[in-house]
Amino acid sequence: MTSALAHDDDPYILPMPTPDSPAVLPQWINPGNTHPNSRYRDPVWSLAPLIDNPGATLISIHWKNCPAPLRDEMKLVVWSLINGERRPTFLRTKGLTARSRGAATTMLQKYCEWFRLARWLHQRGITRLADCTQDQWRTYASERRDEGISRVHAEMVLGYFTDLWVYDQLSARPTGISCPPWETEGIDDYLPAADGTDRAENSTEPLDPQVLGPLLIWALRFVDNFSEDILAAWAEQRRLVDVAANNTATSASRAALKDYLLPLVNTGAPIPAAHAKGRLYLARDYVAAHTGATRTQIERLVKLHNLQDLVLERPAPCPLNVPVTGEIEGRPWREHIAFGEATTLMQHLGTAAAIVIVYLTGMRPQEVQALRSGCCPDPEPATDGTTGRHLIRSHHFKNVLDDNGNHASAGEVRDVPWVAITPVVRAIRVLERMVPEGELLLSAAHHDVHRPGGKQTQGSIRRTSLNRRIESFVAWVNREAEDQGLPDQAIPEDPYGAIGMSRFRRTLAWHVARRPGGLIALAIQYGHMRTVLDTRTSSGYASRSRRGLHSVLDVETALAAADTAARLRDRTAAGEKISGPAARRAVTVAGQAPRFEGRLVPKTFAKKATAFLARDGVVLYDNPDAFLICAFKHDNALCEPDPGANAPRQYACKPGCGNTVRTDTHARQLRQRADEIDQFAQHAPGPIARKLQANAARLRETAATHDTTAQTIEALT
Repeated sequence: MTSALAHDDDPYILPMPTPDSPAVLPQWINPGNTHPNSRYRDPVWSLAPLIDNPGATLISIHWKNCPAPLRDEMKLVVWSLINGERRPTFLRTKGLTARSRGAATTMLQKYCEWFRLARWLHQRGITRLADCTQDQWRTYASERRDEGISRVHAEMVLGYFTDLWVYDQLSARPTGISCPPWETEGIDDYLPAADGTDRAENSTEPLDPQVLGPLLIWALRFVDNFSEDILAAWAEQRRLVDVAANNTATSASRAALKDYLLPLVNTGAPIPAAHAKGRLYLARDYVAAHTGATRTQIERLVKLHNLQDLVLERPAPCPLNVPVTGEIEGRPWREHIAFGEATTLMQHLGTAAAIVIVYLTGMRPQEVQALRSGCCPDPEPATDGTTGRHLIRSHHFKNVLDDNGNHASAGEVRDVPWVAITPVVRAIRVLERMVPEGELLLSAAHHDVHRPGGKQTQGSIRRTSLNRRIESFVAWVNREAEDQGLPDQAIPEDPYGAIGMSRFRRTLAWHVARRPGGLIALAIQYGHMRTVLDTRTSSGYASRSRRGLHSVLDVETALAAADTAARLRDRTAAGEKISGPAARRAVTVAGQAPRFEGRLVPKTFAKKATAFLARDGVVLYDNPDAFLICAFKHDNALCEPDPGANAPRQYACKPGCGNTVRTDTHARQLRQRADEIDQFAQHAPGPIARKLQANAARLRETAATHDTTAQTIEALT
């Protein structure tokens, strides 16, 4: 328990902790959090009671990392950090984003910097925080700045040291550490020089398409073709293990064991073997299940006849009694699945399903980790007999705040559900068969197939573990591709490093971004609808002031515009004519636009893409739904783009716009579409048929206008 409040008139002053005080006071622990709480006297404090995100890494404070002379004082300040609230008077000086309490991850960053300062002070013979004077603050800030950290990072670090002073004042026994000088003198002089390059960019690189293609193909193979075989093999393997565990030692079981193994030993035949932790062993559970012997009986025979060495010399597979129905390239992918192999395949199946979900939904990794069985129910049939889309309803975590405006670790159910296409639904159904009903789809307790009941029994598989599993999956795929005679389907090494969960979201499907309204669809699916009032939403998606996903969209839009220019150049070079008010300008643009032969672009290309799109009047946007190219010039546009917009509202394209460009291909597509509409009209009621026929007539009229006004490229240049 804690002692009485030190200052009854100040609600922000914390009570003085005792050795038995909890590291995290009960009022900060949510009811559903079952992580054990530490005590003040413990050498390690767990912050897990503050973490409700099932995919988050649990954090601990190891007090051995703080110098002993400063440890008692630092403990009081860190305890205030964990359990205190910064005063509103201080928060008002720090802007709207300042919070009274931080997340556990933010606490980690702060106390790590505080420990670093403590070690620096200890090296200089300073054993009290109160002796950290203004001179020490200036010297340490200068040394920390000169370590090569960025300006943004340096500003964060100095803010953490300000918080050391702030939280010290919330203690019932403050150490008396002084206020850092940058709080009174201004922070700019303590930061690295601004060179214009230190932006808060998301530096995560998209996956190389040469990597993503085969990776997704193999992940879908696991989910669609191999999953039934793997799940059946896993069930059979667990059955055999359960049988082996329940055997009773008898003379009959000993005799059966000898009759099974000794002929193999004496004749030089292969010995039943299984892989475990990268090594070959006698398949003890397999042998036990088939003979009725106990592990003790088997161990005696192993030692007596030196069976382990024989296994290494002549191993034999242990086929499970389950049929193989999956195929690869039209042939069975396995003759059989072996005992022990099912364990590895189950891990890869879970990994493959996670890859399918994270890429084809656009979820953040922590959002995938929070999915539970039942999150994607089958839609109810509508009254007209149609079936709606599958929707995923689950939690999101980024920028979720509680009623007090502080970070909510548990997140909240996303207002707009994710749309699940068929491969995603199948991946979810596979994971639902791997975990109990209502459990996390990536539950660590149920996916740790190599060590059932292993170390982590709560929450989802951590992101670092998922990243390792992806690398293991890639290694398995490459071995399998070689064994199957499919070297062209191997997954190459990504030029930007290891494949990780966070890179899938960055790897946007470029063909979605390039469709009219496609960027809005991405905004809904990817959870960025908070930008709905930004000036770019009606003309593209997102704000110039925000980076991350938006820079990726700029890259894809710029590549799409370059492709449009290249296609126009190719068509006119092949003899097609071109029409429209902006025809001459479009021909000029097409002649000057670069041609991109590949799809892999580094993060540095984002700035070039943004500059490319900002050139009013010289960017070409394909609009296949309107059968035209828009040579977008803001002042000419009839789609009513917002002020400052640099792209058309393609879904609001209007006839007669001064940015219109058409080729002979567009005229041909107009007539084809008119013919399709006429076919619909033949089977429609009278009033609807007349409207359809009028629409078809307008399309043919537009095509005829092109024919009469179109010119060759030579006439336009």
